[in-house]
Order: sequence, then structure tokens, then C-alpha cells
Amino acid sequence: MSKTDHLASPETPPKLDKAAYEKELQRLQSELVAMQQWVIETGERIILIFEGRDAAGKGSAIKRITQYLNPRHTRVVALPAPTEREKTQWYFQRYIQHLPAAGEIVIMDRSWYNRAGVERVMGFCTEQEYHRFLRQAPDFERMLVEDGIRLIKYWFSVSDEEQEARFRSRAEDPMRRWKLSPMDVESITRWEDYSRAKDAMFAATDLPGARWVTIESEDKKRSRINVIHDILQRIPWNYVEPQSIEIPKRPAERDTHYERPPRDQFVYAEDVAKELERKPRTAAKKKAPAKKK
Repeated sequence: MSKTDHLASPETPPKLDKAAYEKELQRLQSELVAMQQWVIETGERIILIFEGRDAAGKGSAIKRITQYLNPRHTRVVALPAPTEREKTQWYFQRYIQHLPAAGEIVIMDRSWYNRAGVERVMGFCTEQEYHRFLRQAPDFERMLVEDGIRLIKYWFSVSDEEQEARFRSRAEDPMRRWKLSPMDVESITRWEDYSRAKDAMFAATDLPGARWVTIESEDKKRSRINVIHDILQRIPWNYVEPQSIEIPKRPAERDTHYERPPRDQFVYAEDVAKELERKPRTAAKKKAPAKKK
């Protein structure tokens, strides 16, 4: 029996129609662009936390969210393991420097909740550090919210069977094998440990003002649509009339007094793309009219 985060057996959702999915995804992405303009104009500060099982679809959802957003005002934070120096700091210290300034959206691909998940299960923190985190996290997030930061926390839920299938798919794909770490593989044998850690984390940190929003992710396409829609619903944004931009006419060359240096003075990349050029169509020969019998 398949086990989800709630140790229940979910029904596999029907596949989405590809054309309908792509159309809706593009519509939602255009809404995200409009929402970001509102964030910039109003000086809002947004934090989106993405947590969940390994291979639950967090990364692919983040890619669709950020695909058309202005990268100057959107940052994805995915921190590596802490250095020896960082291990001696207050736990939240290295995350503080990544908090958003006015007009910014910060997406955390995993966050300070590493301590409640992988660090807890794999023994990378002490019992004292773990329980201190569960006490401090609500206060830390409460301070962020009270200061005006909009904080939304997403948990991507996937069954053990689907997770294993995605792991096997990654292992067989040389383009995605880097996504599969020894830690990921070990999580298969520690499913129940991660479930207990997630339940304890929710019990301590699913609080008013910073609730957890669960995204069912058995179907990645469905989860992408649902999480983008949820973001657009939870942030109270409005359309901002874009500024009119007029493209000036380019001045005539005789007015610029500029002469380009000879091309043979520069190094150019080989035009290997020419092998992909579309071949010209040959004119079809006219067929002779059929003789009547």
C-alpha cells in the first residue's frame, strides 16, 4: 500500500490534458508577471517557502513560477550544507541575509526547516538544537510577519511509490542523475522517520499567520497549476498599469560618424547551427492531366 505524508493511500489523479495544461500555465504565468509588477510598485516583501519530500516536484514548480519573472526582483535561495563557521552561528543567522528587501520575491527551495527534517532524521543536529528550533521557529516567523513580510509555506506531498519511481527515473537519466544524492536514496528506507518529523514540525509551526499549505504532488503538472493559483490567491495584489514605453528611431549612420572595424579582426564562434537550416522547398512538378478513356 502506498504511503503519503498522512500514511493514507491516495487515488492517482487523472492525467491533465496537455494542451489545456499549457494554456492554463501560460495564463497563470502572465498573472505572476502582473503580480510581480504590483510587488515592485508597492514595495511588498514576499517569502515563498517550498518544502516536502525529495523528488516531490518542488524544483520544477519553482522553474515554472520564475520562468518569466524579472530576475532582478526575484531570487531563488537554495543553500548548501553549512560551513564549519556557520555551524557556530545562531541557526537562523545565515538565512536572514537572504530575506527580501522592498519589491522583492524570495523563493526558498528548502529553508530553515532543514533542521526539522533532514537534520533531525539523519542526526545532523542534537536533540537540544532540534527542540530549540521548534520553539524558536514560530517566534522567528512571527517577527517576519509583524514586520510586514508576506510569508507563505508550501509542503509538497507525494506517495512513497511515486517518489521511488521518480528516483529510478533520475538514476536512468544522465541529464538528471545529479539530482539524485546518497541522502535522497537513504530517504526511501527512512520514510516513517521523515513522516514523524514532518508531523512534529507541523504541530509546532502550523500557526496563525504562518500556516502550512499542502500541495498534492502525485502529478507534477497538477501541482504546478495548483501552487501558482494558490500564490495568486493568497497575495492580495492588484493590476498596475504598465508605463508606456516609446522606442525611438535609430539615427542614420551618417549622423553617428561611426565605422565598424573589419570583421576579420575578431574571433567568431563556428556557425555549426547552419546544419539545422531549413532546406528550401523545390517547386512541385505539375501533373499532366489524366487522359479520359
